[in-house]
Amino acid sequence: MLPYKDLEVTNEYIVREFSQNIDPIELMWHRDDEDRTIEVIGETNWQIQLDNQLPSSINECIFIPRHEWHRVIKGTGTLTLKIYKN
Repeated sequence: MLPYKDLEVTNEYIVREFSQNIDPIELMWHRDDEDRTIEVIGETNWQIQLDNQLPSSINECIFIPRHEWHRVIKGTGTLTLKIYKN
C-alpha cells in the first residue's frame, strides 16, 4: 500500500496527499525516474531530505533531480503537494 493518495493527476502535475495518521516508517528513501519540482499546498512543518543533505523545509518549491535519493519527513497535520514532472 502506498503512503499517499493522489487527489488529481494531469499530464503536467500530480496533487498528492500524505495523511497526518501515516506511520513515519512508511516514508522511505526513494528515487524517481524523472526530474520533479515539488510545491506544497498550504503551510506545513513537514520536511524533505535529499541525499547527503540535512532535512529542510518544504514550504518553498524544491527541485529533485532524476534518480536522486530523497524522502519526506513527517510533521503535524496532512501534507498536500503539487508535483510537476519535468
